[in-house]
Amino acid sequence: MKHPAINPTREQDYASWYLEVIKAADLAQHSPVRGCMIIKPWGYALWENMQKILDQRFKKLGHQNIYLPMFIPLSFFNKEAEHVTGFAKECAIVTHHQLVEDQEKGLVPGGELEEPLVVRPTSEALFGYVFKQWIASYRDLPMCLNQWANVVRWEMRTRMFLRTSEFLWQEGHTAHASAQEADDHAKMMLETYRWFAEHILAIPVICGEKTENERFGGADKTYTIEAMMQDGKALQAGTSHYLGQNFSKAFEVTFQNKNNEPEHVYNTSWGVTTRMIGALIMTHGDDDGLRLPPGIAPYQVVVLPIHKNGISQPELDQYAFRIQQTLESFAFDGQCLRVHIDNRDLSGGEKSWSWYKKGVPIRIEIGQRELDEQKICLVMRTEGYKARRFLSIDAIFDVVALLDQIQTSLWNEAKQRMDVNTIALSSQTEIEQYFAQDGCRGFVKAHFGLSKHAESQWCKMHGVTVRCQLPESPQGPCFVSGKMAPLVILARAY
Repeated sequence: MKHPAINPTREQDYASWYLEVIKAADLAQHSPVRGCMIIKPWGYALWENMQKILDQRFKKLGHQNIYLPMFIPLSFFNKEAEHVTGFAKECAIVTHHQLVEDQEKGLVPGGELEEPLVVRPTSEALFGYVFKQWIASYRDLPMCLNQWANVVRWEMRTRMFLRTSEFLWQEGHTAHASAQEADDHAKMMLETYRWFAEHILAIPVICGEKTENERFGGADKTYTIEAMMQDGKALQAGTSHYLGQNFSKAFEVTFQNKNNEPEHVYNTSWGVTTRMIGALIMTHGDDDGLRLPPGIAPYQVVVLPIHKNGISQPELDQYAFRIQQTLESFAFDGQCLRVHIDNRDLSGGEKSWSWYKKGVPIRIEIGQRELDEQKICLVMRTEGYKARRFLSIDAIFDVVALLDQIQTSLWNEAKQRMDVNTIALSSQTEIEQYFAQDGCRGFVKAHFGLSKHAESQWCKMHGVTVRCQLPESPQGPCFVSGKMAPLVILARAY
């Protein structure tokens, strides 16, 4: 067995390493359609867990799930000009409704539609239509809705999970009676994403507000959580938008307020995507593959019966089943442990190595010796491949503490990386020199505040983006203009 499993390693070629981890962990593969991907069972199981955990959280906060069509009339987009501008270059358009036979070309589009349909890049326009139909009075507010769906944004440069032409997400949309209530709700949902990233995924994030240049099209404010990947680049892991009355005015969404006067509602929208799987890989993966925090792992423990000479032993299978049942009676973070027995007709080494690359937090190997001595042989993914521990079956409850240790270890490692690679700089020269370095990695805290156009020009010139403005931080002189400006995070980003 060769180590490391991933070639090239992170230090040799981080971008290629990332794709090789996806392959080694059996998460996804490219599809016949450029820029799209086929998500394999292990990758989709991660997304299912994300859905389950977030969906429960959303419902506790008063949101209900609905589903809207993936096709949006083009006329709907024309109602909100700034929003359209933000997505125009990425929109896929349906213009025909059938295929017809051409003697020379074969099947070709026929039956032109009366109005082109945009394949959903986001659903503010349709939610505007829904809110207009469903809201009449202040008694109907707040209206808090969410949908789990796919989205199409026709990207020119794609990378699996991080940026694909089609991806999966949830998008929440709410309508409120006041600006303050809506803005508070947008911030609450950002806090929900922060909790999910840090508590479940063990990914530390920085919360803040986007600058005007980075703001979602049609929003008054965009809030974000920003994570640092192992190569020091930033990844936008989730966003929440306070939309003000921009969409409610465009779609004429009004309600009768308590004074019996018509008023436009105040909206929010917020979402996270399958990009979170990319964040998991790039935050926790190592040169042997994926490492999964127990909070999100599809299986937190895998039990591997090692049959002598490949011959099934009923007593050993019964012992594995007993271990599984015992472990499933325990809880981690309030949920029953997720335990799997791997009885595939493969050698012990092949099975162990496959689960190691997939990032399963704990694998338990049992053979005749473990059965005779009523013990288990346990390996933690955060330790070496052969770093075995032996526990008496009577001490199997210790597995829960070890899972907690793995979750904490991955968090501490990522948090230390972010802390070490975040620096404060104040002069334009040192900031520009920092980002001019080959292989510069990390976040820069600095005071920065230019116009939308000037910010765009400076960032493009230096290959940098303003990730967010840091809340509740004192202002200081902008390192470019000298005028008083907010403290921001600057970084190269995905």
